[in-house]
Amino acid sequence: MILLEPVTSEKVLRMIELENKIVFVVKRNAKKKEIKEELEKTFKSKVESMNTYIKDNKKIAMIKLKKGSPAIEIATKLGIM
Repeated sequence: MILLEPVTSEKVLRMIELENKIVFVVKRNAKKKEIKEELEKTFKSKVESMNTYIKDNKKIAMIKLKKGSPAIEIATKLGIM
C-alpha cells in the first residue's frame, strides 16, 4: 500500500471543495507514477496532476483530480467529510 493516510486540516478541506485536490501521506520511496496508479485503481478516479514534497520526514502527495472525478467523493469514502 503506497497511500498511507489522508491529510486532514482546514486548508486541505478547502482544497477538496474549491480546487478538486486531495492530499495523502505516501511511502517515502514511492514514485509519482506508482502513486497515480494506486489512487486511480483504488478510488476509480482520474488524476490530472500531482505535486510531492517531504515534510517532517514524511512524503506528502497533493493530487489534483480531473473534473469527472470529484475529490469530495473520495473524502466522503475516507470519512474526512
